Amino acid sequence: FAAEHGVQWWLQAKGPDTVKLLDEASPQLAYTLPEFGITMPFKPTDFTQVNHHINRVLVGRALRLLAVQPHERVIDWFCGLGNFTLPLARTAREVLGIEGSEALVQRSRENAHFNGLDHKATFAARNLFELAPADLAAYGPAERWLIDPPREGAFALAKALADVHQDPSLAPGWQPPQRIVYVSCNPATLARDAGLLVHQAGYRCTAAGAVNMFPHTAHVESMAVFERVG
Repeated sequence: FAAEHGVQWWLQAKGPDTVKLLDEASPQLAYTLPEFGITMPFKPTDFTQVNHHINRVLVGRALRLLAVQPHERVIDWFCGLGNFTLPLARTAREVLGIEGSEALVQRSRENAHFNGLDHKATFAARNLFELAPADLAAYGPAERWLIDPPREGAFALAKALADVHQDPSLAPGWQPPQRIVYVSCNPATLARDAGLLVHQAGYRCTAAGAVNMFPHTAHVESMAVFERVG
């Protein structure tokens, strides 16, 4: 694994739990987001973006589009180890990161503490492919959402938003976010979920683009901004 200041060798005798650093005197494996003063330690078994420099572009662009204000609460869905959550916590009043992997949630908590942000960033683990309107209400309202799902997309999340829009009694008193930035590694599932958000959930798509995270491949990171109508 290439760290920012060299190469590290890791051994794995059996399953992921057996991963071990060959030279235990090596520095901690980490990447940085200098624009936000964030250092992100990680393990070889953690999911991280493969293109370190373009990840900086991706995070910076997403946060500028989300345009969080200091008094606002944000939810970062599919937060991983906090790649967007911790930069968001530099500006927002508070950020909730939600992720399906218990291991990544634990790593994100450690990273929040490492960066002095555990008073503003909290995390929860749950299956994000099974969500209902009541789940949205349980996590509370937030003015802005950041969504960064795997290739399967965020259909259950978009569907829950659509259901509440069609029938507000499913989540009494809960207010949907005013702005959503959706980061996707699969344009097909982004298009599918965008259809739900625009046609059934009361949003309009105000901007979209691509970031070439994977040069010389057929894969691309896409990004779209959704604003709540009315």
